Amino acid sequence: MIATTGITLRFGKRALFEDVNIKFTPGNCYGIIGANGAGKSTFLKILSGDIEPSTGSVSITPGERLAVLKQDHFEFDEFEVLQTVIMGHKRLYDIMTEKDALYAKEDFSEEDGIKAGHLEEEFEHLNGWQAESDAGELLNQLGITPDFHYKKMGELEGKDKVRVLLAQALFGNPDILLLDEPTNHLDVKTIAWLEEFLINYENTVIVVSHDRHFLNKVCTHIADIDFGKIQLYVGNYDFWYESSQLAIRLAKDSNKKKEEKIKELQGFIARFSSNASKAKQATARKKQLDKLTIDDIKPSSRKFPYVNFKAEREAGNDVLEVVNLSKTVDGELVLNNVSFRVNKGDKIAFVGANEIAKTTLFKILMGEMEPDSGEVIWGKTISASYFPKDNTEYFGTNLSIVDWLRQYSENKEETYIRSFLGKMLFSGEESLKEVNVLSGGEKVRCMVSKMMLESGNFLILDEPTNHLDLESITALNNGLTSFENNILFVSQDHQFVQTIENRIIEITADGIIDKLSTYDEYLNIE
Repeated sequence: MIATTGITLRFGKRALFEDVNIKFTPGNCYGIIGANGAGKSTFLKILSGDIEPSTGSVSITPGERLAVLKQDHFEFDEFEVLQTVIMGHKRLYDIMTEKDALYAKEDFSEEDGIKAGHLEEEFEHLNGWQAESDAGELLNQLGITPDFHYKKMGELEGKDKVRVLLAQALFGNPDILLLDEPTNHLDVKTIAWLEEFLINYENTVIVVSHDRHFLNKVCTHIADIDFGKIQLYVGNYDFWYESSQLAIRLAKDSNKKKEEKIKELQGFIARFSSNASKAKQATARKKQLDKLTIDDIKPSSRKFPYVNFKAEREAGNDVLEVVNLSKTVDGELVLNNVSFRVNKGDKIAFVGANEIAKTTLFKILMGEMEPDSGEVIWGKTISASYFPKDNTEYFGTNLSIVDWLRQYSENKEETYIRSFLGKMLFSGEESLKEVNVLSGGEKVRCMVSKMMLESGNFLILDEPTNHLDLESITALNNGLTSFENNILFVSQDHQFVQTIENRIIEITADGIIDKLSTYDEYLNIE
């Protein structure tokens, strides 16, 4: 168990955390959520001891071991991969190092022999003889093959270093596991493996992630950072989100009797319980959800942007046809004789290992790049709106957000633009910021605002969830799910893809694979 008592962290006059008291118990996985800048990663660093709070303390059950997913990808460059993983269990690694140093002594004494005997005893108690094979197995499961196990970390690519550091955190069955964005740079297969690992993990897990599918799969609780406090909720991210929205609705309906509200709550819990998977995490959640009362459901003060795409005109039956499209970029053939037809109502997720291929296709569709061969035929009624992966060229100006957005609006009135921006969480003075100093997430919200004002009946989006917080991802997801016209999009967000698409097109070196299936069916995930 790990717990905090009276944790306060101040930076000057600003308090990031104020008198936080929270307990994390074995057998549970806690997802830490909060708006950008709320202090999610900072809180993990307080728990790990990397940051000292202004006041308060962190306590861990005596004898329990805590492991942390390291963020410095260069820290272990001089060490071998297998050695780096074993370093995750500091005491075991220290024993191994000390043993080696003792046995290497030329003047090995009786006293050294006694000391070595004690170390050997502790080494065996910590399953030291299994350390290398256990570390190797973890690496194999994370996609790091044996030919890399004895290489130096500095020889590995960044994505492989991430996997080794994840193996380091998981190694040796730590009692408390702290994971900050563990799915970053992992492929879908590895993420699925990590989900199953954590679902069956019997100790305490505390995780920060922007991946809602991951949080929904592994979490038994959500710890919400809001206004310097941390509120604990039973359930996964979707349950937290839906229950907070339910609480807002129930609070507004003052005429509804408490018995009716309880009945609505019970129906809500039953729906979530029946939709749960068979995983241990879901079973644990169901038991806890059944105990909830109406007073346990609280509205969140978190603000969600209002995302709602409405087409100005109805699309005809002829939408888009791509015929024998080929394109070479920097000497590489990224599109090879690609042909497909978009039917009315199609929401197509483009997948495939080559990111340049997907971005190139979208640029050709929007007329920003010419194909080497082939043809793009748009329907006469179609008006397309585009979200590029790189939006840099849109923000090389010192215009305020209000004036920037005014360029894309038919209604130029200040009150209209400001009202629109308010819904996208740019209220008051925020809307007067110059666009060239905006954060990545703020720029994305600006681009989404631009698309909404364009009122297109065909949307093309290239990695729109990059840089967004959970609230904005959820709002954009909901807005695109309810959009009744065509969408072509690329995203690494599993839930985003699964809930929006009704068709998958995989771009391969030989052309495309076109499937009418859900994303989970495409991935063969049950």
